[in-house]
Amino acid sequence: MTRESTEQLPLEVLQTVQELGRRIRTARVRRRMTTDDLADACGIGRRTLYRIENGEPGVALGTYLAVLWKLGLLDSAKKVADPDADEHGKILEAASRPQRVRPRAPDNDF
Repeated sequence: MTRESTEQLPLEVLQTVQELGRRIRTARVRRRMTTDDLADACGIGRRTLYRIENGEPGVALGTYLAVLWKLGLLDSAKKVADPDADEHGKILEAASRPQRVRPRAPDNDF
């Protein structure tokens, strides 16, 4: 991702990506894995892992998920954007439902 594209991202998005990178680094260190070990296990370059841990937003989502998988944290990523946990979406859906449901007219096609 070019510098111009990252400057267009909302500050909250950039901060979230940086926080995720810090969390991934903490998980790697707790498991006593070197950057080379984790990068090799995920099939990525050490530079890419460095970019992830430093919160650079241009790294592909699949690469993040591969790193989380190797660290045993993929289940936490599966909860992202879970429709069952989307309370705002549920409220909007409920508001757009019809107030009254009418029975269908009988089908008299013989």
